[in-house]
Amino acid sequence: MKAARWYAVYTKPNGESIAEENLERQGYLVYLPRLKQARRRRGRWVGVVEPLFPRYLFVRLEMERDNIAPIRSTKGVTGLVRFGREPAPVPDGFVESLQAAADEASGCQVIDCTLFKKGDEVRILDGPFAGYNAVFEGANGEERVIILLNLMGRENAITVSRHQIAPAS
Repeated sequence: MKAARWYAVYTKPNGESIAEENLERQGYLVYLPRLKQARRRRGRWVGVVEPLFPRYLFVRLEMERDNIAPIRSTKGVTGLVRFGREPAPVPDGFVESLQAAADEASGCQVIDCTLFKKGDEVRILDGPFAGYNAVFEGANGEERVIILLNLMGRENAITVSRHQIAPAS
């Protein structure tokens, strides 16, 4: 008898959470790796959680024992990823390594929410210096940052809201 392995499930667009919920309700062991990162929304940096692999999640199956027929008709699911007619197993240890790397508190993969490192070039998005590039110097509290702006041949340290800057590239 073969041991249980992880298989990739292809979901409908934005259907990862729906598929996860419905597969779990049917008794399948499911893992949907999520990513937590900072994104700019409506002019502010916010933490967002989204699937690490859009349109994919993983289900643990014992092919000799588990009935895979209901998976395809599960709400949110398009089908199992296959090579030919057979479902394609995920390489051994891959899902376990994702689970081990996830943040314990949130269960998510985390991209360092410190968006900028000292010396990074940033673009000022609004305010009196909108459109200028500057150099990130450091954080000055949770909502404020210090940037170095070259004005009239001198670097001037100014403090702005962290929502006013974005990567220069």
